[in-house]
Amino acid sequence: MKNFVFTLSLLSLFSCNSNDIIIEEISFLYNNNNAQPSLVSNKGNLSLTWISSDDDMNASLNFRQFKNEGWTNPLRLASGSDWFVNWADFPTHAVSGNQVLTSYLKKSASGKYTYDVFLSLHNLSGEKVKEDFILNTDGFKAEHGFVSITANESEGFLITWLDGRNTVEKDEKGDYRPMTIRFAEITKVGDIINETELDSSVCDCCQTSMTFTNKGPLVVYRDRTEEEVRDIYVTRNIYDVWENPFPVHNDGWVIYGCPVNGPKVVSNSNNIAISWFTVSNGIPKVNLSFSESYGSSFGNPIKINDLGAIGRVDTAFLNEKEVIVSYMEGDDDGTYLRIKKVSMDGTISKPITISIIDGGRSTGVPQLEIHDDEIFIVWTIFDNESKQLKAVKLSSKDV
Repeated sequence: MKNFVFTLSLLSLFSCNSNDIIIEEISFLYNNNNAQPSLVSNKGNLSLTWISSDDDMNASLNFRQFKNEGWTNPLRLASGSDWFVNWADFPTHAVSGNQVLTSYLKKSASGKYTYDVFLSLHNLSGEKVKEDFILNTDGFKAEHGFVSITANESEGFLITWLDGRNTVEKDEKGDYRPMTIRFAEITKVGDIINETELDSSVCDCCQTSMTFTNKGPLVVYRDRTEEEVRDIYVTRNIYDVWENPFPVHNDGWVIYGCPVNGPKVVSNSNNIAISWFTVSNGIPKVNLSFSESYGSSFGNPIKINDLGAIGRVDTAFLNEKEVIVSYMEGDDDGTYLRIKKVSMDGTISKPITISIIDGGRSTGVPQLEIHDDEIFIVWTIFDNESKQLKAVKLSSKDV
């Protein structure tokens, strides 16, 4: 009965008159500059990590949960003065059992994009299990980042990241080799095992995304071909074997640089949904595609945006056949953070506008999750001469 009420009340949200939708701000209240949020809903828990920094570039990684209609007191999981803090390459985290694993970035040399991925493993109570350990052990002074983490099936974590170890070397033509994407498992004691390369040529600076299905992990990212086509690709681990990557859809987007606008994948049983930003035939779009076969193939893209697409998408399953997509779009009058409900049969709801929003980098990548019969969204705003996180939840007056 709980699941029925949950689905019914959220479905009613998208049939409401806009005046009947409640967008309630959740007080955040934290000192210094706050940005780079990562919001995760897992097995009844909603958690948030973010970076707090001061004027002297001292940074800290913080963690809190949403309980009893408010955020718990924050736990400081890591801190430093040598971090790489960036609006697009933000820390991510996952919760598995009573543990939280999160990532952050540390400078490894003086180059602008020479940094490593560091991990911190804690119990949810705050007790340290293993802290400040490096994920990429290649030793190269290169770019490593854009991490995705998810809980493993039983215990521990799965992690994927962009790895630039090959970019410091030149090929036979004298060109620097491309960025790669790699995968590993993190045990409950913090050991890194089963590391492997998933793709030897990917886009340099788009966010990655990963989900865990009944058959194993599935990773989604922006690829890069020799012709500079940068479409969204997927690779699956089926019964402990990684399959060859393939495109979710052949958008044919040729761009001689990284658009810094990655995809988002979510799963529910055998159903997979992927949302992404692309420029097809010169037109910016936010697309969504479904798979009913654990990601072995995907249907035709469903166009989400109505105005000029900016992207920075997120996605969550509402039930087995429907998802909610968050995205940014704009026109001459402004930029908007919006959500839509999309069904596997192609039905799309009218948009719900969450907020007028800054279309620049300072907004970061808005985060969307469904928790306890409500939609939660977190993003970065500029307020009182500092960056702060804004968190809201949605419900309808008739729930």
